[in-house]
Amino acid sequence: MLSTMTATSVDASNHQKLSILGQRVLGGGHITRDEASWLFNLESSADILDLLSWANRIREYFKGNKIHLCSIVNAKAGACSENCSFCAQSSHYQTGSPKYGFIEPEPVLEAADEANKNSVTAVGLVAAWKGLNEGPMLDEVCDRIRELKAGGKTRPDASLGIIKKQEVADRLKEAGLECYGHNLESSRRFFPQTCTTHTFDDRLETIGYLKKAGIKICSGGIIGMGETRADRCDLAFELKAIGANVVPVNILNPIPGTPFEKNPPLQVLEILQTIACFRLILPRQEIMIAGGRTVNLRDAQSMIFMAGASALMVGNYLTTLNQPVEKDLQMLKDLGLDPNWDSHDFSDQEEARCGCGKESCEMETAIA
Repeated sequence: MLSTMTATSVDASNHQKLSILGQRVLGGGHITRDEASWLFNLESSADILDLLSWANRIREYFKGNKIHLCSIVNAKAGACSENCSFCAQSSHYQTGSPKYGFIEPEPVLEAADEANKNSVTAVGLVAAWKGLNEGPMLDEVCDRIRELKAGGKTRPDASLGIIKKQEVADRLKEAGLECYGHNLESSRRFFPQTCTTHTFDDRLETIGYLKKAGIKICSGGIIGMGETRADRCDLAFELKAIGANVVPVNILNPIPGTPFEKNPPLQVLEILQTIACFRLILPRQEIMIAGGRTVNLRDAQSMIFMAGASALMVGNYLTTLNQPVEKDLQMLKDLGLDPNWDSHDFSDQEEARCGCGKESCEMETAIA
């Protein structure tokens, strides 16, 4: 049998295997690391599109037609001490990125108003620095969060870097913070290629403090940095292990002046394949397509939902532009998708089944 899109033969057994894995996930089960690796390494366009079809079914089964929209405010820009190889805001590179201190309340409240008008669930405060410690800056951050919370128009989120003390996470929770963004960026193996001024374990430690404080976790990574497909697979399973609630998938947009400025772009089908693999590994999580969407996917942006995405970052990114929110909302409308996301407590991510993948399970029988 031949695919209509390639001249290579299509293995009909792959269709059967994809069906088995897809049905297992729909039934509340999980795929193994080896099975996920097989999905990441599918090469035939027919097989990849088959995978996308299953990812779409799984998204619809667990998420319906709801799409979670988020936006961000660059609360403190540039001059960051960290040397993240993808980031225009690092002080280690000459990128011409804007620099300013922590913002006043007005721009944050304006962003919340704009978000509310466009059915955006959450507004995240993002700061370009290594992390947040106890002191006057923490007080000011907590003030901004309280103001955002008091407005009652959007969920207050934040991405404020490394946290080294439980007390800091507790203060954020007390101020009203509901979800904290802290990407793992890539696999443990590849992470040193992205940053050497802090470690993978620093990030895991931060997430531990946040979870102990009762704050939901938004954590994902960037693809297209030179990592392997195995690295992407490892990242997905690490995110599953930490219990991330929202999983942003960013696609590298190479910034002149950064070490990754000459990285070649990923093929559109490989980006979509990666999103679909994440959906099968993380069937209940909000998989959000974030930075690099417009420049890398271009006219194929609407296919992210067929690939299993259930969330979208809208509005401009930290240092690069996105397409207008109105265009995103029209895209959702055309696809019959609803941006009025209502699972604000992430209760739809709770598992009622044990997830062992077996057709007959004593634990599930006991639950029933």
